[in-house]
Amino acid sequence: MEKTFSDSWKAVLTGESLLFSLLGKALYEEPDQSWLESLISKGIFDEPPFGGEVTEIQQGMEILRRWSEKNRAGIPGTEFDRIKQDHVRLFIGVGKIPAPPWESVYFSEKRLIFQEQTLQVREWYARFGLQLERVNHEPDDQVGLEMLFVAHLAIEAAKAINEDKQETFAELLQAQRDFLQEHLLLWGPVWAKNVKKEAGTDFYRGLAYLTHGALIAATEQLEITLPREICFESA
Repeated sequence: MEKTFSDSWKAVLTGESLLFSLLGKALYEEPDQSWLESLISKGIFDEPPFGGEVTEIQQGMEILRRWSEKNRAGIPGTEFDRIKQDHVRLFIGVGKIPAPPWESVYFSEKRLIFQEQTLQVREWYARFGLQLERVNHEPDDQVGLEMLFVAHLAIEAAKAINEDKQETFAELLQAQRDFLQEHLLLWGPVWAKNVKKEAGTDFYRGLAYLTHGALIAATEQLEITLPREICFESA
């Protein structure tokens, strides 16, 4: 039976929500050994749920497949320590860190957090009934949170299709386009490029390629027109 327009969109949105949710959790939360081992045991990095034709996603999946194979019997303590240290060095650190995960930093000469972009992102979350548990105590524009928000919009758009709410579906699709154009696409590729270059572990290098690829795939699927200054060159 030939797929309908709605069936095609449901498949796209389901795959998108799975990939963006995975990346969002991995990039927002501190490394958790049990969760990482569950990803390996479930073969999460065997096949991408979204954007499989994108070169960066293929590269990221290959890096993470090799990493998974090396740790198939369980992540050794030394490897998990390396991942935790890489997380701190890349994203937290002291002084000028290699890949700050907050949008505001990329638009502030002094690399400050809790700037205009943070409040804009917070307003986006509020529009869809979302708020951080620790609002005002952590920046809303952290890369993992923004990825999780895109996943949320994709999930809600798929629900709208199931409920035959065409107007709601169209609004949620447009919300994805607008949020990506106004926020993630303006700094996500730069952030990913920094992580590719600076990561000391295959785990975070692979995630950086996947994030870069996910943004490219979303841009293509949602037919987003990019500003001239946005560049998706591979690093």
